[in-house]
Amino acid sequence: MSSLYHPTVARLTYRALLGRRRALILFTLPGLLLIISLAVRLLTGSDDGTADAILGGFAMATMVPLIGVIAGTGAIGPEIDDGSVIYLLAKPVKRPTIIVTKLIVAIGVTAAFSAIPTLLAGFVLNGNANQLAVGYAVAAAVASVAYSAVFLLLGTVTRHAVIAGLVYALVWETFFGSVVAGARKLSVQQWALALGQKVADGDVITSDVGLATGVILLLVVTVGATWYAGRKLRSLTLAGEE
Repeated sequence: MSSLYHPTVARLTYRALLGRRRALILFTLPGLLLIISLAVRLLTGSDDGTADAILGGFAMATMVPLIGVIAGTGAIGPEIDDGSVIYLLAKPVKRPTIIVTKLIVAIGVTAAFSAIPTLLAGFVLNGNANQLAVGYAVAAAVASVAYSAVFLLLGTVTRHAVIAGLVYALVWETFFGSVVAGARKLSVQQWALALGQKVADGDVITSDVGLATGVILLLVVTVGATWYAGRKLRSLTLAGEE
């Protein structure tokens, strides 16, 4: 792992992702989730159905992919847009190391700002009855990995990565993933929920795909997106050198 992780690249990426503007957005979504959860608990009391609706409908369907967009595209997209990536590529750092390091940072930021608030919200809503809070937190953490890889890839292939990521997150994951049965089977959200369903008790968390299918698809998408992002970065290096 040491050959695929570069501390200096990681530090620069963390600094870029946790700058004032992005940090404000990153804190806003989890804060909103916790405020909603607290208000609902005070007004309606503990209820598994309500907790499931909030954690599944807002946390997993909206908050997690949006945070993934911010962290994944922000890990490399701005450097490519302003041309500063050329200075990074000029350093004696292997291209796969750059991609993997940025992916690790994006995963860490996405998981921290999505899985932890989801866990806390679950405890607020129903005290983790039926392992609902833990199940959704696991799903959020697993989804963070795939989302980070997908949106990091977008950051390397298009200058409009944020727009493309928002379209995917809001239109495909949030809208089509909620109302179109076929689309749900091609959703990172549903693949991650398959693991959450395994962790939670009973059928409080449901997924449109089985556990094995969900795990395989998550691995394929994560590895495939990471590999292709590295390939695109390598071609960008050649273009810059020419």
